Amino acid sequence: MAVKELTHDNFDSETDRPGIVLIDFWADWCAPCKAFAPIYQAAAEKYPEILFAKINTEAEPTLAKQFEVQSIPTLLGVKDGEIVAVRVGALPPPKLEALIQELRR
Repeated sequence: MAVKELTHDNFDSETDRPGIVLIDFWADWCAPCKAFAPIYQAAAEKYPEILFAKINTEAEPTLAKQFEVQSIPTLLGVKDGEIVAVRVGALPPPKLEALIQELRR
């Protein structure tokens, strides 16, 4: 499944719903974000039932501030409209897999 770009305009409609949403806060200039992108994309393809989304912190500074993102990449795990997990830093595949399994419980 494709990774969806979230903006201020579509954030609420995409995240305030039943199910799991995993959000990656990133920026184009961020080397760890670029290194993490293919890992994130691979997970999105493996778990089509989860909405994998990205928020560009440069384009959406209000959303980054709203969620107190101070370092990127930052991942937010949302389940049934509630934030249930936060991870800071580029996760290697096993750590991302562990986060996904935690969210699926």
